[in-house]
Amino acid sequence: MNAYRKIPKPTNEEYPAYSNIYMELLKNDELILDHLHDNFFKIKKLIYSIPEEKLTYRYAENKWTIKEILVHLIDDERIFAYRALRYARNDDTPLHGFEQNTYVKYSNANQRSLDNIFEEYWAVRISTILLFQNLPEDSFMRTGTGIDHDGSIINKRTVRALAHHIAGHELRHIKIIKERYLDIKIEGDVI
Repeated sequence: MNAYRKIPKPTNEEYPAYSNIYMELLKNDELILDHLHDNFFKIKKLIYSIPEEKLTYRYAENKWTIKEILVHLIDDERIFAYRALRYARNDDTPLHGFEQNTYVKYSNANQRSLDNIFEEYWAVRISTILLFQNLPEDSFMRTGTGIDHDGSIINKRTVRALAHHIAGHELRHIKIIKERYLDIKIEGDVI
């Protein structure tokens, strides 16, 4: 392991209910930053083992390709790390969500090489790890709110819940890639 700081797993009250699908994929060992680091390399190894033509395959109409999923993971990580920074710095301005399908549509993911995608992925990942590694200890329980398009508050999260969201969201999509694109049955850990 890499001996990054320990960050306890959040309780259910620290994130919206829909995030349970991400949180249930995570270990309860407080090593979330180590997992973020190590999972990057496991994911990269998995994706590079997939034939090129499968990277732009859609298993159903309007479903994303593997390359689009990878760029979505980068976008989501950037956005949730930014939210963590805002909340950690005690900025209580409610933040709007984002329309993930629009982001994917305009990502140009399928025209990019894997080398290019993973270069950006790693830059974002190390930035995320360093952000959480260097936040003041008392910032992890600070909260912020998300707002819907109509201005209503839709969810509240702690900073540590955002770190875990990033890791769990990534695992959720890797699980989908394995099950729906590669026909691999998942038993136990996702990667």
